[in-house]
Amino acid sequence: MIVKTEEDFNGLKEIGKICGAIRDELVQCTKPGITTKELDEIAAKMFEKAGAQSAPKGEYDFPGITCISVNEEVAHGIPGGRTIHEGDLVNIDVSGSKNGYFADTGISFVVGKGEEILQKICDVAKEAFDAGLEKVKPGSKTSALGKAVQNVAKKHGLTVIKNLTGHGVGRAIHEAPDHIFNYFSRWDDEILEEGMVIAFEPFISTLEEEVFLSEVDGWTYLTDESFVAQYEHTIIVTKEGPIITTV
Repeated sequence: MIVKTEEDFNGLKEIGKICGAIRDELVQCTKPGITTKELDEIAAKMFEKAGAQSAPKGEYDFPGITCISVNEEVAHGIPGGRTIHEGDLVNIDVSGSKNGYFADTGISFVVGKGEEILQKICDVAKEAFDAGLEKVKPGSKTSALGKAVQNVAKKHGLTVIKNLTGHGVGRAIHEAPDHIFNYFSRWDDEILEEGMVIAFEPFISTLEEEVFLSEVDGWTYLTDESFVAQYEHTIIVTKEGPIITTV
């Protein structure tokens, strides 16, 4: 989507604020003993109160309101009876729509006290996002964002997930550009335009560079022997600097 009117800005900011608030509330409520289904029910009530809709549920008939992934689950985890424990690595991914505008945001975090490496990948995911954010300006190539993410991961002795990417967003949950890689590719030469709306989401991994789809549920992306952390916001590209709608 290319933002062209004040109505566009206001609509994107409204749904961004809603998704960000739901994300933050679910993070605060993620304590040992709670189930991922109970967290998802909180999100459902918040979406309803805000007059907004879950994007994965509405667009893809996803079996949940939000995506909640735990430990070996990297993305698109289905909320259910899984109980959260101290030290778990949890990812909360919230995307929604209101009045035809969409936003997408996510964060990985450690519940209570956990292994040092888990907190490290969460911190590095945020650092990688910040490094890529500096490249978000009209005229930049999307490959510049990927290069920034990959450089941060390499600096910390970590790697990136290559088959999960950022994407365009705005009037639909997935739009052009179709992908924003988390690594440098000379063929990834999409040019960022004034007013373009993107979901930028670095995935930082302890070892593996690809995830695979669960054969059990057909939704969840998994790893065999790695932990992965994600950090995601919806961003409007402007010449005055990037505007994050999902804070």
